[in-house]
Amino acid sequence: MKRILVACAAVAALATSADAVEMPMQPSGFGRLDHVFLILMENQTSTDILGNPNAPFINSYAHVANQATNYFAVGHPSAPNYLEIVGGSNFGLTNDFWPNWVNTGCVDNAPGSTGCNGAFTPINSNGHDNGLVATATSSSQCNGQITIPQGATPAPNNCALHDYPSTTFTPRSIADQLVAKHKGWKTYQESLPMVSPGVFGLNYADGAFSNLSPAAVFAPGPIQKLYAVKHNPFVYFQKVETGANPNLSLAQVTDFDGPNGLWADLQSNAAPNFSLIVPNQCHDMHGFVSGGPPICTGATAAESALLISEGDAEVAKLVSGIKTSPAWNKGRNAIVVVWDENDFSNAPNKVVLLVETNYARNGQVSNLPYDHFSLLRTLEAGFGLPCLNHACDATSQVMVDLFGGQSD
Repeated sequence: MKRILVACAAVAALATSADAVEMPMQPSGFGRLDHVFLILMENQTSTDILGNPNAPFINSYAHVANQATNYFAVGHPSAPNYLEIVGGSNFGLTNDFWPNWVNTGCVDNAPGSTGCNGAFTPINSNGHDNGLVATATSSSQCNGQITIPQGATPAPNNCALHDYPSTTFTPRSIADQLVAKHKGWKTYQESLPMVSPGVFGLNYADGAFSNLSPAAVFAPGPIQKLYAVKHNPFVYFQKVETGANPNLSLAQVTDFDGPNGLWADLQSNAAPNFSLIVPNQCHDMHGFVSGGPPICTGATAAESALLISEGDAEVAKLVSGIKTSPAWNKGRNAIVVVWDENDFSNAPNKVVLLVETNYARNGQVSNLPYDHFSLLRTLEAGFGLPCLNHACDATSQVMVDLFGGQSD
């Protein structure tokens, strides 16, 4: 097993910062994956969750599943982390900017909204990503967002596990790779807008209403924006927006509910090989939902406790729904629960990552250093795909010990 890991590292080390990267496939060390259910939560450091009495299910699950105790996000804020998980790069995105839409640009009808400020050009060609410094002393070293109080000493690894100098990226995600291998993917986005098909239903909204709705629907005030496009990474890619290939299109973006939603797919055994599952901002522990009266804000200790409880209940519902579905018993499958970042505070950007498989012993604890690039590299290895971008770095090791392999 050690020889496999060394070989992976040696191949990854061949990549240079001058080249866009998609390196050859390497052995996973734990066998193939048929289905992965990746549940992505928000803005809590590991110490906010582990040992917190307001998260009883997650703390119990941490003893049942495999747990990474030295797992890090890759910078701040949310949107770049989501892109790093699915594509191995921040693709030059700073902050949580909305995407421009092909042929339409950014559209926002909400009164007083600034959502289209800094709108991001869809990812379609090679470019340079933003470099990151593991222990940042300023926001500019951590993709544009980190809070270090005046006079405070920067906490070690407040941005990332490693320094990641700017490199040239290849404009692909794991969705491109899966489709090329005739495998399926979807992202399930809770409270996805229902304004109209295509990009007009995927910008920034809550359920039936969105910032793309006529201004009249906002009276007497703005809507609650439970769904956020910043948590929907695949729509930042031009190929997905234009949808020339239906298998690599907005048709693969759906809600939890509905005939093609998460719950229907689980029960009908129609779950794709890779499912990115994203609860809405009241259920993913994000809180501070903009628009309308304050809800799930986390502004007080009591509200923060409730926010954690809401997220804990959501994780319990999702894990239970997956494990009691026909899809869980078909093939070699894994559930992954991970948080995107620690909410850009001056603390180690360490987050919880849990893995449960249906094919190997669970309950393992790993203290090996991993991050979002390691996660992508592991999923790619399990699906028999090449690594992408920073997932090819020598530091992005396959998480063999968490996915049922044997490590020395």
